Amino acid sequence: MPEKYLVIVESPTKAKTIAKILGDNFSVVSSMGHLIDLPQKQLGININNDFKPYYVVIPGRQKILNALKKEAKDKDKIYLATDPDREGEAIGWHIKERLFKEKEVWRVVFHEITPLAVTEAFNSPRDFDMKMVEAQVSRRILDRIVGYFLSPLLWKKIARGLSAGRVQSVALKLIVERENKIKDFVPQEYWEIEAELKKLSGTNSFLAKLEKISDKKPRIKNNQEAQSLVEEIKDKTFKVIEIKKTKKKRFPPPPFVTSTLQQEAFNKLKFHATKTMIVAQQLYEGIDIGEGNPVGLITYMRTDSVHVAAEAIKEVRTLILKEFGERYLPPKPNVYKTRKFAQGAHEAIRPTLISHSPQTLKEFLSPDQYKLYTLIYNRFIASQMTAAEYALTVGKIKAGDKYLFVASGSELLFDGFLVVYDKEEEPKNIIPPLEKDEILDLLKLIPSQHFTKPPPRFSDSSLVRTMEEKGIGRPSTYAPIISTLLLRNYVRRIKGYFYPTELGFKVCEMLVAYFPKIMDVKFTALMEEELDEIEAGRLDGVKVLKDFYIPFKESLDFAEGHIKKEVIQTATICDKCGRPMIIKWGRKGKFLSCAGYPECKNSKPITTGVKCPEPGCAGELIERRSKRGFFYGCSNFPKCRFTSQTLPKEEKG
Repeated sequence: MPEKYLVIVESPTKAKTIAKILGDNFSVVSSMGHLIDLPQKQLGININNDFKPYYVVIPGRQKILNALKKEAKDKDKIYLATDPDREGEAIGWHIKERLFKEKEVWRVVFHEITPLAVTEAFNSPRDFDMKMVEAQVSRRILDRIVGYFLSPLLWKKIARGLSAGRVQSVALKLIVERENKIKDFVPQEYWEIEAELKKLSGTNSFLAKLEKISDKKPRIKNNQEAQSLVEEIKDKTFKVIEIKKTKKKRFPPPPFVTSTLQQEAFNKLKFHATKTMIVAQQLYEGIDIGEGNPVGLITYMRTDSVHVAAEAIKEVRTLILKEFGERYLPPKPNVYKTRKFAQGAHEAIRPTLISHSPQTLKEFLSPDQYKLYTLIYNRFIASQMTAAEYALTVGKIKAGDKYLFVASGSELLFDGFLVVYDKEEEPKNIIPPLEKDEILDLLKLIPSQHFTKPPPRFSDSSLVRTMEEKGIGRPSTYAPIISTLLLRNYVRRIKGYFYPTELGFKVCEMLVAYFPKIMDVKFTALMEEELDEIEAGRLDGVKVLKDFYIPFKESLDFAEGHIKKEVIQTATICDKCGRPMIIKWGRKGKFLSCAGYPECKNSKPITTGVKCPEPGCAGELIERRSKRGFFYGCSNFPKCRFTSQTLPKEEKG
């Protein structure tokens, strides 16, 4: 009688795809993610016993555990095929420890859900990597300690129900600091002057910018100064004093990792980070493409490695040669450097089969799946193509004795990888052939007003890029961090950019005041590196936790003895007991509450001061929150059901 095997993965879609590959002897079931975790309503960590965690079954998940145990009864071997990262290692290890200590249990790892990769993984199973588990457990303990002890302080200072997080709070600090810089920024006016020129014998004009006056950079502060210079320059002779022509190569970008995928998906597709990861997960776990079985279309999407398997390199080089020709194929494969502490066993995000072009799959994919797959597919092909080549021309032109203008232009000589990725517009400033000492014809001088600009607010793209550059978080955490900040109402996403709320400012201000080390970007990055060192076996998890906890406890004790709740009085009088109303905070924002609470539990929303536009209604608009986000509703609800996504500012009182 043939042996029977049980395979446990996280998601039903992944289970379905793998089941089709493995065949009838394998029962493939889903754990639906984490089943075991620290308890929700207590610390769950014995700090005095080397931070030993106490694990429980997550509420509502016992039925799944029972089903897994029942499914395993008649199986000869059990395989845990959870995701190939720390989180997946820990999920599988918890299941083994809780259910299958007495059974033969193996760990299998694959980075793409294709017949070849899955079959190879099951032909060479391994034991659990306890260093990976230790790193994940250490991260979970760190995050639990910070959240468990800091959140009550936020309740004491601001409002119940708020939360703090080891990494999310630092991300909030980045957004708040950027907003403060924007608020404090004072724009400075400046002017630039361009000359529209042409050859004496030519017809096509080009632009040159005033770069120096008497060998010094011009500082033109206002229109009067600009017009004065225009008057002085307009009658000067424009003479070419130097022409410099060079060739420049633009090399292709590496294939995607998690952070760059999230950045490009925002920049090119306007997908926020969470949406990108949801769609990427669908592509990874398997799509029915009309072949009878679901197929995993991309490799694992939580990765920080740009490594690519040799077989995939061979396939893409064959395609480039066939589709584009020899000139587009470099003599040797392009190799990219993976950043420090990246998980080298992982691969970059790429299509699993290069023969599955986006066009051939379009009918099987949703519009969002098609867009993201196309982005991943084209980026991977581009990463193994030749560089684009440009001819750069820089002309220095003197007007009279002291005014130096510079004209610069570029011409694309060979498109290289640009044929599939980052196609550029035609150059706008084409410079005709110029000769040294050549006299040019001035058509007109163009003065233009400008103002210095503040740093831009963070978008999903720039926040992820900044977190990666500063070493905050890891591939699996970028999207959850952003989601948490939005869920807690610490920030809002408005037209793709993050604005800290008043609540976000208050939370950040308190944490920075009492926990400067926790909120320090460099310290948070160091903690991430130490977690990586635990996984690599170069650091002991307990030592890392002790080194963190001792100074943290000192800050905690100080804060608990000094934090006092703010009381903001208002002129509003409680209509139930006659006492004054004060401003309080909740997870949805601030509201009016009776100063006599809890004896008097009267509360009122704080209106925007904007009258309800509904005819005959005397109410005012109030900011409200639903599962879909924030909106404005009438204070006379339910009598008046007016709602709006935006505040009609012109009616503000």
